[in-house]
Amino acid sequence: MRKGLIHIYTGNGKGKTTAAVGLAVRAKSRNFRVFFAQFFKEKNSKGETDILKQIGVDVHIFRSVKSPLFNPTADRNIIKKASKKALSDLDMIFHENTYDLIILDEFLCMASEGLISEDEAVKFIRSKPGSLELVLTGRGLTPKIADEADYLTFMKEVKHPYKKKILARKGIEF
Repeated sequence: MRKGLIHIYTGNGKGKTTAAVGLAVRAKSRNFRVFFAQFFKEKNSKGETDILKQIGVDVHIFRSVKSPLFNPTADRNIIKKASKKALSDLDMIFHENTYDLIILDEFLCMASEGLISEDEAVKFIRSKPGSLELVLTGRGLTPKIADEADYLTFMKEVKHPYKKKILARKGIEF
């Protein structure tokens, strides 16, 4: 690849992580070196990351970066420090030039939930090497982050079974 582009999958609809996983599989099938990181995931979350590992994708789950909305008793300052540490770790990974594609699942939520500032997120995105393809997912896209995108896809909820009191199902929603 000559120039790596920035993809963003956002919105309140289903499919953001699924789209990113699909891109990881496609890229890996073309011999890309792929890194897939997740934020805001629960301790024993399994599923797509297991399959990604099986096909040779490097996976890292930043378990200490969790949603303050879903973890109201967690110390927000500790989560903020963990978020900044994650950015620092990922910046090092950017510049090791080990990967062709890096996917940061739920990255946008760190900015929308105030764990990092919009400006910190933009600075981080702009620090990516020119040839690196970068995918960001999550709800709460901010205007400045949107400006950084080459691909910008909004997943819009039109209908959802949750409104009929059908809970999330293993293998479909998670």
